[in-house]
Amino acid sequence: MAKSHQLRKIFIVVFLIGWLFIAYFGWKQTTDTSSKLTTITIGYQAGDEFDIAKTRGEFAKKMKKAGYKVKFKEFQNGSAEMQALATGAIDYARTGDTPPVTALASGTNLTYVGAGGSKEQGTGILVKTSSGINSLSDLAGKKIAYTQGTSSQYLLLKALQKAGLSTSDVELVSLDQSAAAVAYEKGKVDAWANWDPQTSRLELNGSKLLVNGSDISDNNRSYLVASTSFAKSNKKVSKLIIKYLNQDMQWVNKNQTKAIKMMAKSLRLSTSVVSKMVKRRTYSFGYMTKTAVQESQDIANLFYEQGVIKKKVNVKSHVQYLK
Repeated sequence: MAKSHQLRKIFIVVFLIGWLFIAYFGWKQTTDTSSKLTTITIGYQAGDEFDIAKTRGEFAKKMKKAGYKVKFKEFQNGSAEMQALATGAIDYARTGDTPPVTALASGTNLTYVGAGGSKEQGTGILVKTSSGINSLSDLAGKKIAYTQGTSSQYLLLKALQKAGLSTSDVELVSLDQSAAAVAYEKGKVDAWANWDPQTSRLELNGSKLLVNGSDISDNNRSYLVASTSFAKSNKKVSKLIIKYLNQDMQWVNKNQTKAIKMMAKSLRLSTSVVSKMVKRRTYSFGYMTKTAVQESQDIANLFYEQGVIKKKVNVKSHVQYLK
């Protein structure tokens, strides 16, 4: 009996030692794997390509397998992202077309490394259907909200130019997204230059797009930018990011119903709003092209002519063509 009791004690001790060894080995493996990963921080905005990739989860898994740990930081607009990029708070920024131009003009050393598809159908100038504003010329004398340094500023200038109006013919009010939403809904401004998902949300709630990007040749393309020094030293990372991000974009195109449900939950928006946003664009992301460079140069040229920026910007001098 004593011998049986002793054997039981020995078995328990051996079992505990074995369990501790397995637990330690598992912890050590996790620690070693984590310590070997290089952290990459990406700035994004709600509803954009990286928000989709972040929510789906496949992007981070693929990057981890390739040796990188991805950290996502959300920003309200591209102008805020450019500030974070300039201070080194993020490694990459996914922005609209305008922020990189204004950042370059202010002296930020950045490089374009990738470009997304057009968002022209979901970008435009919102007015309430009951406003009596039915054409661009009707904007004369009206208050128009926009966010300085973002794609809404370029869109607004292009629209006024098409209507034969100057900035002195209207009252421009620069507000961040939250403040602009309140001002627009309370009637403190007559129109709001904006982008999806806000445009889709408001179109389904008593507003209309007086003009969208396609009406004025404004593609409002997405761009991926990095600090110049980082871009030069991390071409491999940039290629992986673009490759895996585009795979997520193709998934959205092929699985719209699933994507809409996923994004509606993530953005806390109705499926009708997200459905409108998703169905009026084709998602993609790739390397920089001459077309994308020319579109950005057009922005730089108009901003300089209008006095928005004080320094001429030569976009092609800040582009990395990855192959």
